[in-house]
Amino acid sequence: MAILKIVSFPDPVLARVGEPVVEFNHELKALAEDMFETMYAAEGVGLAAQQIGLALQLFVMDCEGTKIVAANPKITFEDGEQSGDEACLSLSSIGMPLNRAAIVRMRAQDLKGKFYEIEGTGLTARCLQHETGHLNGHLFIDYLSPLKREMLLKKFRKARRWEQSET
Repeated sequence: MAILKIVSFPDPVLARVGEPVVEFNHELKALAEDMFETMYAAEGVGLAAQQIGLALQLFVMDCEGTKIVAANPKITFEDGEQSGDEACLSLSSIGMPLNRAAIVRMRAQDLKGKFYEIEGTGLTARCLQHETGHLNGHLFIDYLSPLKREMLLKKFRKARRWEQSET
């Protein structure tokens, strides 16, 4: 297993729609294991393939006791509304309040290609939506108002300058 480099905004791969996963083999399993290790090292709860530089329909998540690998996921149901802070490893984990659906159902494939459905509420629902968004070329900042987006990007640019001065 290896810790992979997390791609930072505004890398173009973050805006790319992922290609479908078509081969469910040992390489995919190894990639998912590396993604989990990378996510844990960064103290995240989800990581999409785009965040490690791959435009692929794949994410890993370990949120509120729900640990999954999701290949080719599709949100099939959304209901209600919740508001809460959301952040992203590709944006230096800087957060901003964002409204999302309170209940989400998703259909995806596991590492063997078998289809499954999962329903999430609260933070799990938020994470399912956030990671599926990545696979479709969206960051959570795409859903913020222009003012909130600019506020977050200002904090991000400041954090990046600080991080670069430390290296």
